Amino acid sequence: MPKVKITKTAIDEAAYPDKGQVFLWDTELKGFGVCISRSSKTFIVQRDVAGISKRITIGRYGVFTPDQARKLAIKNIFLMTQGVNPNEEKKERRKKSLTLDELAEEFLKARSTMKPRTKKDYRYCLDSYLADWLHKPVTDITAEKFQRRYFYIGENNGKTCANNVRRILSAMINYGMAAHGLFDKNPVRIIAETKCAYPNNRRRTYIKPHQLAAWWEAVHEDENDTCRDFLLLVLFTGLRRNEACRLRWSDIDFTDRTLTVPETKNGEDLTLPLSDYLYDLLQTRRKRYGNYKFVFPGSGKSGHLEEPKKAARRVKDMTGIVFTIHDLRRTFITIAESLDISMYALKRLINHKITNDITGGYIVVDVERLRAPVQRVADYILESALKGQTPENAAHFKTE
Repeated sequence: MPKVKITKTAIDEAAYPDKGQVFLWDTELKGFGVCISRSSKTFIVQRDVAGISKRITIGRYGVFTPDQARKLAIKNIFLMTQGVNPNEEKKERRKKSLTLDELAEEFLKARSTMKPRTKKDYRYCLDSYLADWLHKPVTDITAEKFQRRYFYIGENNGKTCANNVRRILSAMINYGMAAHGLFDKNPVRIIAETKCAYPNNRRRTYIKPHQLAAWWEAVHEDENDTCRDFLLLVLFTGLRRNEACRLRWSDIDFTDRTLTVPETKNGEDLTLPLSDYLYDLLQTRRKRYGNYKFVFPGSGKSGHLEEPKKAARRVKDMTGIVFTIHDLRRTFITIAESLDISMYALKRLINHKITNDITGGYIVVDVERLRAPVQRVADYILESALKGQTPENAAHFKTE
């Protein structure tokens, strides 16, 4: 390890090694040096702190001049002689200055398997309900502050919204604690520890069997056949809104009479058999819209139907039946369960993973075994929806 006065000339003349690293140490300032690797030359400081040798990186030659690096080295050496590790001090400064916005960006970048839509939802949640915290240090968030904000959101934006903010912020702070040591204890835990969390009441609404006839007739009155067929497809498959909206013609196999959803919520592809009714509906749509990429085309940037709420509102106005798109999924599930379809088949139909069940892990439910259950659900829907209709009207509603 040669010693020279570290100057521009000395650094320029120092050759890059073929492998490993070589060091130039300054003859005037003990501990100040240059680490030379195969492709870079970097200013460093090395001294003992509390009896343990510590190396501090100042920065690359070219970014810093020798004179600039020497001044920084003097500051670092002074701290080290006082028993202070500049690396730890730097981490502490970073911890105190890291903003919620910076932590959120780092958290979302680290979640490489998280879907873009989920990341978008996380950002929307922060931007909408914690906007005034985004550019302040995360360590400013205290248990008392979060508790006040949690109740404020609950009272003004809804309890479900408050619980979503709690869940998302807690996950980000847990990440910050692991990556940066931000807190000894997650301040969001105050809600659980004081047992004051709003209950997560799941919606249990669905289209009841006696409502299906009125609902069916109102849906078929809709002049927008894309919205109409979308509602019917969700009812007959139990697909989630986004899964149905993004369905492409390439996902439909008319020969095999199946449809496949390649990007589901749980990350697994879902292939479902088509009931007779749905097969006819999609054949009719293909004649009208087969030249489009999506089964349900839309005029927006995505190219597919984005928000069918207006169609649901029209049905509500005509019938008084209040429902969401997800209620149609619950309706499908409720009907399937009432027909005593096996739990394994039902979970596969709605793409729920079978967990905590050793036997379930050995059962393979292929698409052909789902064909009969799908048809039974379809027959039940049609029987309930068309009850009391004349044969002519029934035929009109079935295959419009």
